[in-house]
Amino acid sequence: MRKLLLLCCLALAALPATVSCGKGEEKPGGEDTPLTVKVEHDYFSLTVGDKVTVRAKAEPASADLPALTWTSRDPRVATVSDGTIEAVGPGETTIVVSCRQASAQIAVVVKEKESSEEGGSGTEPDDDLEGPATLFNATPDRKHIFSDFLLNGIAQYTDAGLLVSSPAGMVRLNRFYALAQRRVRYRISAEKDAVCLFQSSEKDITVRLDYRNKKLSILTSPETSVDVPFLLEDKDFDVEVVHDYQKATARLIDAEKKDSAEVSAVNDGGGGYGQGVVNDRSFSVGLGHDYFCFGIDRGAMTVKRVTVEAPRRAVRLLIYGDSITEPEGYYPTSLFPQAWTQLIIKELDGNAISSGRGGYTINEVQNYIRNELPFIKAKYVMVTIGTNGGNTEQNLRELMQFIRNRGAIPILNNIPSNESGTQVSVNEVIDRVRRAMELQGARFDLATSLAGDGKEVDKSMMFWENYPPEIYGGWQVWHHPNEKGSKAMFEQALKDLPELFESTGND
Repeated sequence: MRKLLLLCCLALAALPATVSCGKGEEKPGGEDTPLTVKVEHDYFSLTVGDKVTVRAKAEPASADLPALTWTSRDPRVATVSDGTIEAVGPGETTIVVSCRQASAQIAVVVKEKESSEEGGSGTEPDDDLEGPATLFNATPDRKHIFSDFLLNGIAQYTDAGLLVSSPAGMVRLNRFYALAQRRVRYRISAEKDAVCLFQSSEKDITVRLDYRNKKLSILTSPETSVDVPFLLEDKDFDVEVVHDYQKATARLIDAEKKDSAEVSAVNDGGGGYGQGVVNDRSFSVGLGHDYFCFGIDRGAMTVKRVTVEAPRRAVRLLIYGDSITEPEGYYPTSLFPQAWTQLIIKELDGNAISSGRGGYTINEVQNYIRNELPFIKAKYVMVTIGTNGGNTEQNLRELMQFIRNRGAIPILNNIPSNESGTQVSVNEVIDRVRRAMELQGARFDLATSLAGDGKEVDKSMMFWENYPPEIYGGWQVWHHPNEKGSKAMFEQALKDLPELFESTGND
């Protein structure tokens, strides 16, 4: 919803894995365009019984091309049919998607179910609320080359791992995650004078590991650091960067589990902007926007494994959206427990996780839902999106259907009222989709309007954002729900979505 961030909203799509073989269309002059097969993901970590659906296409498209062929090199581990991969037994296999002589490969790792999951239907997301969900897990080396890593000319694959030897840029994991609770873990070794960096692609947060001075730091202002006297060259360590709503944690762990250290900082939002600030002692930490990146400032580092995890593999509710669903970015810490997402999570006894990104349209939200939802079993998926653009009936229908295909119950909320009044036309589209697809949703627009009709915003329910002329043309707007608006939204959700809050006996 946050229009002021539209300049930052780029179309974010995972880099497809491709293999080019054979011939495709003929260019003018007789030159051939190679035929390629592209897939949206080239790696999955699954549990026995899991199913994921992968999109693939042949390029250049042609009416005379045959249908894509899907095969599994080891059906005892995973089978595939028309893009739907089913985890059968523990192990590793490769899914091959081909069209004539062109093909692409998907690496699949399957783990056995833990005992706490046995006996369940495999579709109820309350089987195991404690075990972490692996969203991505890769061991990059000469034998395992992943298209998801953008090397940007500063790294190369070796037998030991991905060697980063130039400070001229950063390697990027080209998969976007927005979960408010997530962890990325890097297994590394480095030279004695190395300075290793782990940051977001937007550089809003940077973690630095300094071998010479033996320090682990979050580069806040002032810097937040801890001494790590056990840090040694050419020894394996795990570096973890953890995002937990407003809290960021950097952790260093000896691979042999003998020593560890961590440092944390809390993002304290301003509430508003300019004269609208309600917290003039705000402290910026960064929320990890938008892609995980790593590199060096000095020396050389070998990255041997990269793992991305969510804290749970199953929750009752996943909450998705834009800045309205990301109050950790603008709420003062003292008020954060009163944000609407946190009130819902508390009402569900913590059995929910939110995933939001300020300034994003439905197109980007679809991208990170596809990177997260296939790995987390959710009974309900709630979407609140937005006035940034892209809310066509087709886009909303596709997103709701994708959620249903994952076995979850989609919830499509009306977006809150705002001073610009742009929510009115968007909510008309949302209403039509909800009726056509028989969806439930919370009428947040009614809860935040003066007359309870979803039109004129109740400014007392919003933070005031007052920008100087050089920023967004001096935009002044009552926009993001404050603690009063959040309370009204939460109460509206209780009214409109009683089934969501009913006890299942497993919560």
